Amino acid sequence: MSQLRKYYYGKYLRGILSAFDWAFVNIFFGITLAIYGTSGIPGQDLKLLWVVVNVSFLPVIIWTKRNRYALRAIHIDRVFLQSLSAAGVHALFFLSINAFLGIFNLSEAFYLTFYGMLLVVFALWSIIGHVLIKSVRRRGYNYIRVAIVGTNDTARRLYEEMLSDTGFGYRVLGFFDEACPASFAGNYCGDIDGLNDFVRTNRIDQIYFTVPGHDDMLRRVVKVADDNVAEFFYVPQISHYISRGFELHDIGSVPVLTIRRNPLKGAVNSVVKRSFDIVVSSLFLCVYPLIYIPIAIAIKLTSPGPVYFKQLRTGYKGQPFTCMKFRTMHVNSDADRAQATANDPRKTRLGDFLRRSSLDELPQFINVWKGDMSIVGPRPHMLKHTEDYSRLIDQYMVRHLIRPGITGWAQVNGYRGQTDELWKMEKRVQYDVWYIENWTLALDLKIMVRTLINAFMGEKNAF
Repeated sequence: MSQLRKYYYGKYLRGILSAFDWAFVNIFFGITLAIYGTSGIPGQDLKLLWVVVNVSFLPVIIWTKRNRYALRAIHIDRVFLQSLSAAGVHALFFLSINAFLGIFNLSEAFYLTFYGMLLVVFALWSIIGHVLIKSVRRRGYNYIRVAIVGTNDTARRLYEEMLSDTGFGYRVLGFFDEACPASFAGNYCGDIDGLNDFVRTNRIDQIYFTVPGHDDMLRRVVKVADDNVAEFFYVPQISHYISRGFELHDIGSVPVLTIRRNPLKGAVNSVVKRSFDIVVSSLFLCVYPLIYIPIAIAIKLTSPGPVYFKQLRTGYKGQPFTCMKFRTMHVNSDADRAQATANDPRKTRLGDFLRRSSLDELPQFINVWKGDMSIVGPRPHMLKHTEDYSRLIDQYMVRHLIRPGITGWAQVNGYRGQTDELWKMEKRVQYDVWYIENWTLALDLKIMVRTLINAFMGEKNAF
């Protein structure tokens, strides 16, 4: 089968997946009607109700084509958010139309059952659809046909990224430039004089321009893209040492790029995260005395010294704050310099249990309530570690762009406890920076659930 015919048949795949979404809406709406009965709905109104259900699905189709099946990797929190949004879009239009017509008397239980089932099936189908798309693309269907202008290092890096996973769906068919290095491995097709015919003949979907400082060439390539209804992308010359997501801003009419996403810089996200911290910490502190009293008595009976261990640690934007924990060690002079080790003689027997169960961290809900910390975020380090590691590890101080957390993305991925080798702290920093750049409330919930699971199962690095 020719490549063009493979593309022709593959391009309908997302439409097929959306058709299944539509079928699920109708199937589960019918199931919900069967559960609650239709005796109170006249026959004519019942037909209209089905029409409203299907009309409300039209905005979901538009939204789904742009988002749900565009995921390149399966992250459960993102799948859940995408599915919640799809069900929410349908609910918004369905309830709005229902309120406008005012003829359908459906109970709250009806809506909860219907949209609860819809949320679950949308999430499952998102995962199945994602796997299906990647499988189909690996067989040569449903791909994006690409031409790249340029044979420089930027073009090579772009080409390598596009080929790094065939599930991405890119098929680079040719490169165009004024000249081609002898070592270039791609399919060089000549200078841009032949680009227009190549784009038309091969039905190119996207053109990527990677050549800096060639305004006349840029103008001609943009015209080729416009004339052939192909998408045009300008790829800036950026050092490979800066390999993270960018955000585009502008100062007047001048576009500028920031090299780091920080969703929590936005006022809405910041308020959502802080509100969540206040609500959860307030609820926890209501029952905290029930936990504090037995642990405090046990600490006092097993070793002399205070119940709490208070230590200055590095917080938001590098400012120190007093971090609170249940004391797990005998009072010693090395507490602010040396990390705990697996068989640390400074630990008490009770302290060893508190550390392994993570119960020693519970007083930090007081820090959360005060605003020094968040429930989820990079773990705060002692001041000496901040001083030492900030000189040794790139991006170390980036961890402090947000409030530190009781638990974090690095911790639930196994990077907690002693950092006796530099690479361990480097991995912790890597995970912390990823968390900062990809924060969502759903990700926080995911980390909290995994923290609870790890606490019950026990963690080998918790000492």
